[in-house]
Amino acid sequence: MTSIGALTENFTPSATYHDSMVNFLLKHGDSFTATHCSQVATECRRVAAIFGLDEEKAYVAGLFHDISAIIPKPERCDVADAWGVPVLEVERKFPMIVHQKLSAHMASTIFEISDSEILSAIGCHTTLKGGASNLDKVVFVADKIRWDQEGRPPYLTSLLAALKRSLDDAAFCYVNYLWKRRKELPIMHPWLEAAYIELSHLTESAS
Repeated sequence: MTSIGALTENFTPSATYHDSMVNFLLKHGDSFTATHCSQVATECRRVAAIFGLDEEKAYVAGLFHDISAIIPKPERCDVADAWGVPVLEVERKFPMIVHQKLSAHMASTIFEISDSEILSAIGCHTTLKGGASNLDKVVFVADKIRWDQEGRPPYLTSLLAALKRSLDDAAFCYVNYLWKRRKELPIMHPWLEAAYIELSHLTESAS
């Protein structure tokens, strides 16, 4: 069972959050995620600036949003149970998605981030959720713009156009993209469903 102590053995935090994130992931042999997190953090800062939101909080949330990628997918539910991180039954069918909660826990326990807004944004960056804050939406959208797959995201043109209208429109653009393909998804996460329902009303009101 992976413990926080095992993950942090021979690791000393650096002077900046960025360097701490990079050095931690490199220690665990994950340069790919280190690059992705750096790119998402920069995008978080850019999106936050567009809407006059806290750029530093957005940046820090972006840095640590995927810090738990070092935990193998099949082990994530067991690790979450051991750490006292709540896991929904539907998540046990698709353990990959638990990484957002594990990342928030690691940001708090390893990197001593106590800001509840930052931890919330990390903890829902994959699914979003009902009642999401603007910071939650910034990290959610930035992660989709700087996705970690090959090639250009199929939704990117629409998402960037929506971002010019509003943050809610941008978040809904991706949520709706998944909603239309929900029968193809491994699971329908209840947080995503709640975000879809809420944002569909918000964007209808805006229009």
